[in-house]
Amino acid sequence: MRPVLTPDEMAAADRRAVAAGTPVEVLMDRAGRAVAWSMRRRLGRASGLRVVIAAGKGNNGGDGLVAARVLRGWGARVDVFRVGEGIDRAALLRAVSRADVAVDAMYGTGFRGELGGDAGEVRDAFAAFDGPVFAVDIPSGVDGLTGAVSGAAVAADVTVTFAAPKTGLCFEPGRTLAGVVEVADIGIDVEDPDSGPGAYWTEAVDVCRWVRPRDAAAHKWSAGVLVIGGSGGMTGAPALAAHAALRAGAGIVWCAVPGHDAAARMSGTEVISRALAAGADGALAPSAAGEVLSVAARFRAVAIGPGLGRTDAAAEAVRRIVADLDRPLVVDADGLHALAGRLDLLRGRSAPTVVTPHEGEYAALCGRPVGPDRLAAARALAADTGAVVLLKGPGTVVANPDGLATVCPLGGPWLASAGTGDVLTGIVAAFSARDAGPFGAASAAAFVHAAAADRAGHTGLVAGDLVDALPLTLESVLEGAT
Repeated sequence: MRPVLTPDEMAAADRRAVAAGTPVEVLMDRAGRAVAWSMRRRLGRASGLRVVIAAGKGNNGGDGLVAARVLRGWGARVDVFRVGEGIDRAALLRAVSRADVAVDAMYGTGFRGELGGDAGEVRDAFAAFDGPVFAVDIPSGVDGLTGAVSGAAVAADVTVTFAAPKTGLCFEPGRTLAGVVEVADIGIDVEDPDSGPGAYWTEAVDVCRWVRPRDAAAHKWSAGVLVIGGSGGMTGAPALAAHAALRAGAGIVWCAVPGHDAAARMSGTEVISRALAAGADGALAPSAAGEVLSVAARFRAVAIGPGLGRTDAAAEAVRRIVADLDRPLVVDADGLHALAGRLDLLRGRSAPTVVTPHEGEYAALCGRPVGPDRLAAARALAADTGAVVLLKGPGTVVANPDGLATVCPLGGPWLASAGTGDVLTGIVAAFSARDAGPFGAASAAAFVHAAAADRAGHTGLVAGDLVDALPLTLESVLEGAT
């Protein structure tokens, strides 16, 4: 896993590097050269380029000045504007109008507040520029911790960051404003042996480590999954989760829904439908909990919640299942709403648990909003419940109760459509049944889910497209990591 650092963690890594004998000036020289080399590689040349660099007063500005010196040595024509010294707006606009490339080296990951004065002038000039914009470490105006922006920020095509990705590059709008993120090695060891568990970007090689091939002697029940969900008119949600579990490698999947009519309508595919006790409204009856518990021992993982509805009766059944089930469990959607105010049921479970809320479900479950710091929110809920938390959204976070976390580098607004969360639930359940462990199953599922969207295509993407793309996506991810 590739480490992802907060601004404070990066500052500590810088201090350790300096204390170990690498002067600040050497680190700055390496960073500036990395920016210059990135521009040269991506643009195919340096000689003859017209470059505009906006440099701040701190280390970020120093990196920009080094890049300017290196580019001039390669034959580029570089105009440097020093932010905070009273930029000549007319000169800036003239330089930008004739430039081939612009570089934002104004502020680093410690920036807070809004861009104003000289920085605001630069931001506006770069926004009107029709050439590529490179950012040094992070686009100016983006909060290095959360990715949030107050007012406006520089929009970069390429961000060259140093030693490790920063958390502000992982979450919106910082992630979009950063463009393509390139991580440059400048000789800083980012692993701190004295710190607690950190955060990491999930990569294909990690999925390969978590999701192992099934044993040669495996049978279908060695990776069986039970999906519980559905209510009147909402059986499509558990069906999506069930089919996704099959496509993600489960050996056998039962989809248990309230009512014989609903179960009959779902039959006829590789997923085995089973009827549970239902009330007159078609929702899950409390007695269904006993039915689930009587058969659950046959399965290696259980998923509950998609399409259940929010009746009191269904919530009662969910709470009993969560409390008494001794199988690995994935709780999503209406299953999470049933546990609002009852986090003790999650804390008391004897088997591994993964909860998969989006922001609204998070707020309903724990009574507070996610807030700007998604990493902190996921870690707090994991610590509160003892469950692995998969916080869905732009920059999906998976957090372990001990604080270890992953951030999915893939995904985007094309996944914000009905049913895609149900597909993700099915993948988590399948990987849990394949013994990936709760943290590995959730982290790998988030990555594969987003990669399936890339394979299926973003335009007009619907949840069923993800299910169809899963086998080839998983095969490609696992083969590419070996």
